[in-house]
Amino acid sequence: MFYYRIGEQLCCSPTEDLPYEKAEQPKDVCPLVWLFDREAGSCRASFKVNSPDLLFQDKEDVSWLSSHKLSGAAAGQEADPYLLSVIRAGLLRAVNLRHPKFQEIVGGRPLKEKKRVHVLAIGDVGSTLLTGLHLLGGDCISSIGICDISEKVTARWEFEENQIAYPWAYDALPEVDIVAPENLFQCDVFVFVASKGIPPVGSQVKDVRMYQFENNSKIVALYARQARRDGFKGLFAVVSDPVDPLAKTAWLESNKDENGVLDYQGLRPEQVQGFGLGVMNARAAYYAKRDERFKQFLTEGRSFGPHGEDLVVADSIERYNDELSKELTHLTVTANLHMRAIGFKPFIAPAYSSGAISLILTLRGEWHCGSVFLGGIFMGVKNRYTPYGLETEILPLPEALYERIVTAQEHLKTIV
Repeated sequence: MFYYRIGEQLCCSPTEDLPYEKAEQPKDVCPLVWLFDREAGSCRASFKVNSPDLLFQDKEDVSWLSSHKLSGAAAGQEADPYLLSVIRAGLLRAVNLRHPKFQEIVGGRPLKEKKRVHVLAIGDVGSTLLTGLHLLGGDCISSIGICDISEKVTARWEFEENQIAYPWAYDALPEVDIVAPENLFQCDVFVFVASKGIPPVGSQVKDVRMYQFENNSKIVALYARQARRDGFKGLFAVVSDPVDPLAKTAWLESNKDENGVLDYQGLRPEQVQGFGLGVMNARAAYYAKRDERFKQFLTEGRSFGPHGEDLVVADSIERYNDELSKELTHLTVTANLHMRAIGFKPFIAPAYSSGAISLILTLRGEWHCGSVFLGGIFMGVKNRYTPYGLETEILPLPEALYERIVTAQEHLKTIV
């Protein structure tokens, strides 16, 4: 193992003679950056290493969710004792040498103060999400900016939200103010809730999410390009449906130059996250509470994949039942149709479970459900942001469950 110092950051690599200042292995365990070399755009530019097996993978994909697959691909290779101690201490961050923003990423330092959040589009979902952030985010949000094509809408919600307060603790909740479109990326977190429209209840549209993708992808592309122009450093959070392909569209469009050529000078993969899995996980829990056959989901279950037909719900990881899991998945996926059949648009639970609650957990650095970059797609998983990069949960996935996740991966590749 070879050690280097880049600015103030101590780094290590299995490659000798990198063009950086040479350094010695520290005596004590300390924060360290693992330098890896992979084609930009094929993987996250930076991530937290929570398993030594991640150091020996040829590519990034959904196999990174499975401890079985990771250990199989890394068979016969071992991290040296010091590096292993850094991983066990949770202090190892990986950074891609080939990413155009390599120097910036290596030198980046996360800030712990409260975050400024901007919400774009204050419709049904946006206003509900806004209220959730306002009521629940006092510990991690400094203020919330809102933007909409209607000045009357933003005026209404600035007026309403700022009249929600605890008596004699008038600064306990973050203040809400109106943001001009040109200032949308002067924040730490940009929340995209814009949508051209949802088919009305009773319409003949069978796949509502893909209907929305055709329209919403054009909108998210506009703001992704603005994020690039403004040099946005924060989190680009996609809440609009369908979140997974829209997240990928945002990432791709921000990384194209004026000629439409990918140059990876825009948002890094880990800067974009889709927020749609939270409500699917909550819907699975809803049914698990009401049917004894599914109760193990509440303590042993997980959800993976996109906010849509390719969702994967597992009733349990250790005692996985494929038949029960697929039944629970079907109930979860069709829950929105149940609400539409009653005569209402299903937006309240998504706005809170996928939106406000998941975003607040993200800002707190806690585990949450979200769609993250995995080898060219955005896949819903349990993840969290740490001072040492984005971390995704690794589990001993049963083969039948893993194959369902692979199927979801392959379908996501065909969309965008």
